[in-house]
Amino acid sequence: MRLFVAVYPRHESVDHLNAQVARLRIGAAAAAGVNVRLADPVQLHVTVAFLGDVEAARLVEVESALGLAVEWFHDGRDAPPRLSLGGAGRFGEGRSTVLWVDLRGDVAALHELARLVRDRLRRARLPYDEKPFRPHLTVARPGDRIDLVDLAADLAVLDDYRGPEWPATELRLMRSDPGFRPPRYDRIAAWPL
Repeated sequence: MRLFVAVYPRHESVDHLNAQVARLRIGAAAAAGVNVRLADPVQLHVTVAFLGDVEAARLVEVESALGLAVEWFHDGRDAPPRLSLGGAGRFGEGRSTVLWVDLRGDVAALHELARLVRDRLRRARLPYDEKPFRPHLTVARPGDRIDLVDLAADLAVLDDYRGPEWPATELRLMRSDPGFRPPRYDRIAAWPL
Protein backbone atom coordinates (compact mmCIF):
# COMPACT_ATOMS: atom_id res chain seq x y z
CA MET A 1 0.00 0.00 0.00
CA ARG A 2 1.18 3.54 -0.80
CA LEU A 3 1.46 5.60 2.42
CA PHE A 4 2.18 9.14 3.55
CA VAL A 5 2.02 11.05 6.82
CA ALA A 6 0.26 14.42 6.85
CA VAL A 7 -1.20 17.32 8.76
CA TYR A 8 -4.50 18.66 7.45
CA PRO A 9 -5.60 22.29 7.84
CA ARG A 10 -9.02 23.16 9.21
CA HIS A 11 -11.93 23.39 6.76
CA GLU A 12 -12.27 27.12 7.40
CA SER A 13 -8.69 27.71 6.29
CA VAL A 14 -9.16 25.58 3.19
CA ASP A 15 -12.38 27.42 2.30
CA HIS A 16 -10.62 30.77 2.74
CA LEU A 17 -7.78 29.67 0.45
CA ASN A 18 -10.15 28.24 -2.16
CA ALA A 19 -12.06 31.52 -2.34
CA GLN A 20 -8.74 33.20 -3.16
CA VAL A 21 -7.75 30.57 -5.74
CA ALA A 22 -11.15 30.86 -7.48
CA ARG A 23 -10.38 34.55 -8.19
CA LEU A 24 -6.98 33.78 -9.74
CA ARG A 25 -6.30 33.24 -13.42
CA ILE A 26 -5.78 29.51 -12.80
CA GLY A 27 -9.20 29.42 -11.12
CA ALA A 28 -10.83 31.24 -14.05
CA ALA A 29 -9.06 28.94 -16.52
CA ALA A 30 -10.30 25.83 -14.68
CA ALA A 31 -13.84 27.27 -14.54
CA ALA A 32 -13.68 27.93 -18.30
CA GLY A 33 -12.84 24.29 -18.96
CA VAL A 34 -9.09 24.61 -19.49
CA ASN A 35 -7.36 21.46 -18.24
CA VAL A 36 -5.79 23.20 -15.24
CA ARG A 37 -5.88 20.76 -12.36
CA LEU A 38 -6.86 22.55 -9.17
CA ALA A 39 -6.19 20.59 -6.00
CA ASP A 40 -9.25 18.96 -4.46
CA PRO A 41 -10.05 21.06 -1.36
CA VAL A 42 -10.88 17.94 0.67
CA GLN A 43 -7.44 16.53 -0.04
CA LEU A 44 -5.33 19.61 0.80
CA HIS A 45 -2.65 18.58 3.28
CA VAL A 46 0.92 19.16 4.38
CA THR A 47 2.98 16.03 3.72
CA VAL A 48 5.21 15.38 6.73
CA ALA A 49 6.73 12.20 5.28
CA PHE A 50 6.11 10.15 2.15
CA LEU A 51 6.68 6.44 2.68
CA GLY A 52 5.69 5.17 -0.74
CA ASP A 53 4.85 1.49 -1.11
CA VAL A 54 4.87 -0.40 2.18
CA GLU A 55 3.86 -4.03 2.67
CA ALA A 56 0.57 -4.37 4.57
CA ALA A 57 2.34 -6.66 7.06
CA ARG A 58 4.50 -3.68 8.16
CA LEU A 59 1.56 -1.39 8.94
CA VAL A 60 1.84 -2.12 12.69
CA GLU A 61 5.50 -1.04 12.58
CA VAL A 62 4.57 2.18 10.78
CA GLU A 63 1.87 2.99 13.34
CA SER A 64 4.24 2.22 16.22
CA ALA A 65 6.95 4.49 14.78
CA LEU A 66 4.48 7.35 14.29
CA GLY A 67 3.04 6.89 17.77
CA LEU A 68 6.53 7.20 19.30
CA ALA A 69 7.30 10.28 17.19
CA VAL A 70 4.12 11.99 18.40
CA GLU A 71 4.84 10.98 22.00
CA TRP A 72 8.27 12.64 21.79
CA PHE A 73 6.77 15.64 20.02
CA HIS A 74 4.44 16.18 23.00
CA ASP A 75 7.36 16.47 25.46
CA GLY A 76 7.35 20.01 26.82
CA ARG A 77 4.41 21.14 24.64
CA ASP A 78 1.25 22.64 26.08
CA ALA A 79 -0.68 23.04 22.84
CA PRO A 80 -0.60 22.03 19.18
CA PRO A 81 1.33 24.24 16.75
CA ARG A 82 -0.64 27.17 15.35
CA LEU A 83 -0.23 27.64 11.63
CA SER A 84 -1.65 29.71 8.80
CA LEU A 85 -1.42 29.62 5.04
CA GLY A 86 0.43 32.42 3.30
CA GLY A 87 3.02 33.09 0.67
CA ALA A 88 3.42 31.01 -2.47
CA GLY A 89 5.79 29.43 -4.89
CA ARG A 90 6.10 26.99 -7.71
CA PHE A 91 7.90 23.76 -8.35
CA GLY A 92 8.86 22.52 -11.79
CA GLU A 93 8.66 23.95 -15.27
CA GLY A 94 6.38 23.47 -18.24
CA ARG A 95 4.15 20.42 -17.98
CA SER A 96 5.36 19.60 -14.46
CA THR A 97 4.58 23.03 -12.96
CA VAL A 98 2.99 22.93 -9.50
CA LEU A 99 1.71 25.98 -7.58
CA TRP A 100 1.83 25.81 -3.80
CA VAL A 101 1.00 27.90 -0.75
CA ASP A 102 3.47 28.21 2.10
CA LEU A 103 2.87 27.91 5.82
CA ARG A 104 3.33 30.59 8.48
CA GLY A 105 3.24 30.52 12.27
CA ASP A 106 4.86 27.78 14.34
CA VAL A 107 6.53 26.19 11.33
CA ALA A 108 9.53 25.29 13.51
CA ALA A 109 7.28 22.87 15.42
CA LEU A 110 6.20 21.31 12.13
CA HIS A 111 9.86 20.85 11.15
CA GLU A 112 10.49 19.21 14.54
CA LEU A 113 7.53 16.88 14.00
CA ALA A 114 8.83 15.92 10.55
CA ARG A 115 12.30 15.30 11.98
CA LEU A 116 10.89 13.03 14.72
CA VAL A 117 8.64 11.13 12.29
CA ARG A 118 11.50 10.53 9.87
CA ASP A 119 13.85 9.55 12.68
CA ARG A 120 11.41 6.93 13.99
CA LEU A 121 10.77 5.59 10.47
CA ARG A 122 14.51 5.32 9.86
CA ARG A 123 15.08 3.52 13.18
CA ALA A 124 12.33 1.04 12.29
CA ARG A 125 13.99 0.53 8.89
CA LEU A 126 10.86 1.70 7.12
CA PRO A 127 11.03 3.42 3.73
CA TYR A 128 10.49 7.15 3.34
CA ASP A 129 11.46 9.88 0.90
CA GLU A 130 14.57 11.60 2.25
CA LYS A 131 14.05 14.88 0.37
CA PRO A 132 14.30 17.87 2.71
CA PHE A 133 11.00 18.71 4.41
CA ARG A 134 9.38 21.71 2.73
CA PRO A 135 5.96 22.35 4.31
CA HIS A 136 3.44 23.51 1.71
CA LEU A 137 -0.02 22.85 0.28
CA THR A 138 -0.27 22.12 -3.42
CA VAL A 139 -2.89 24.44 -4.92
CA ALA A 140 -2.82 23.56 -8.62
CA ARG A 141 -1.00 21.69 -11.34
CA PRO A 142 -1.39 24.04 -14.29
CA GLY A 143 1.42 22.42 -16.26
CA ASP A 144 1.96 24.35 -19.47
CA ARG A 145 -1.77 25.04 -19.92
CA ILE A 146 -1.64 28.60 -18.60
CA ASP A 147 0.39 31.53 -19.91
CA LEU A 148 3.59 32.27 -17.94
CA VAL A 149 2.49 35.90 -17.47
CA ASP A 150 -0.79 34.71 -15.92
CA LEU A 151 1.10 32.22 -13.78
CA ALA A 152 3.47 34.95 -12.52
CA ALA A 153 0.49 37.20 -11.72
CA ASP A 154 -1.20 34.40 -9.75
CA LEU A 155 2.02 33.73 -7.84
CA ALA A 156 2.27 37.41 -6.92
CA VAL A 157 -1.30 37.43 -5.59
CA LEU A 158 -0.79 34.19 -3.66
CA ASP A 159 2.51 35.46 -2.28
CA ASP A 160 0.58 38.31 -0.60
CA TYR A 161 -2.13 35.92 0.64
CA ARG A 162 -2.53 35.45 4.41
CA GLY A 163 -5.09 32.93 5.63
CA PRO A 164 -6.64 32.49 9.06
CA GLU A 165 -4.65 30.78 11.81
CA TRP A 166 -5.48 27.18 12.70
CA PRO A 167 -4.16 24.62 15.22
CA ALA A 168 -2.46 21.53 13.80
CA THR A 169 -4.30 19.11 16.07
CA GLU A 170 -3.71 15.77 14.38
CA LEU A 171 -1.06 13.75 12.57
CA ARG A 172 -2.57 11.31 10.06
CA LEU A 173 -1.30 8.19 8.37
CA MET A 174 -2.88 8.15 4.91
CA ARG A 175 -3.12 5.63 2.09
CA SER A 176 -2.95 7.04 -1.42
CA ASP A 177 -4.61 5.42 -4.40
CA PRO A 178 -3.08 7.15 -7.43
CA GLY A 179 -5.26 5.09 -9.81
CA PHE A 180 -8.03 7.67 -9.43
CA ARG A 181 -8.11 11.21 -10.90
CA PRO A 182 -7.67 13.03 -8.64
CA PRO A 183 -5.87 10.50 -6.41
CA ARG A 184 -7.96 9.19 -3.53
CA TYR A 185 -6.62 9.40 0.04
CA ASP A 186 -7.93 7.25 2.90
CA ARG A 187 -7.14 7.82 6.57
CA ILE A 188 -5.62 4.74 8.20
CA ALA A 189 -4.73 6.11 11.65
CA ALA A 190 -4.37 9.41 13.50
CA TRP A 191 -2.63 10.79 16.59
CA PRO A 192 -3.55 13.98 18.46
CA LEU A 193 -0.93 16.71 18.47
